[in-house]
Amino acid sequence: MATNNVCDWATHSELERQYHDKEWGQPHKDDNYLFEFLTLEGAQAGLNWYTILKKRPDYRNAFEAYNIDKLAAYSDHDIELRITDIIDNYDVVRHRGKLRSVFTNARAAKALQIQYGNLAIPLWQFVNNKPVINHWSSSDDVPVATAASLAMSQFLKHNGFKFIGNITCYAFMQAVGMVNDHTINCQCYHGITDITDETL
Repeated sequence: MATNNVCDWATHSELERQYHDKEWGQPHKDDNYLFEFLTLEGAQAGLNWYTILKKRPDYRNAFEAYNIDKLAAYSDHDIELRITDIIDNYDVVRHRGKLRSVFTNARAAKALQIQYGNLAIPLWQFVNNKPVINHWSSSDDVPVATAASLAMSQFLKHNGFKFIGNITCYAFMQAVGMVNDHTINCQCYHGITDITDETL
């Protein structure tokens, strides 16, 4: 259940609470924001979300504020040099494969932007361009993956993305408001429920 009218996962720290109240589940279609959360959710695999939130400012600084054009323009040689610099100078998850995937994924994201006009169109297609409003009484009811997140994962992998499995995709969908997984007694639930497709 939500505790004190807040989803229980957000009650462990002020950082998680602020993220929950101000961002989690709010619909976003800005390409840089979407790419940020593809990156952060991929980095989070095997770790807890609080760890990633603490590192979020350094991720933003390390990765060009998630400017897809800049990240996609790195050569393979420059990527390896940049990864070494990031490991030495930024508070990030020091997994070279995950760090390299940010640049790989930027190239893949750039290709989707060229194909579709932006990154939001191909990502939001998996919820028919409108947030899915769920009705969970308890956080125990919230799934870790769905058919839609599996389809997204398969699509992104087919288009060259790395570290983008089914569970990662569902966490991404929750983060950027493709699904509203606030429990129904959470103070944030109805504010998102009232958002219509026309406001996105």
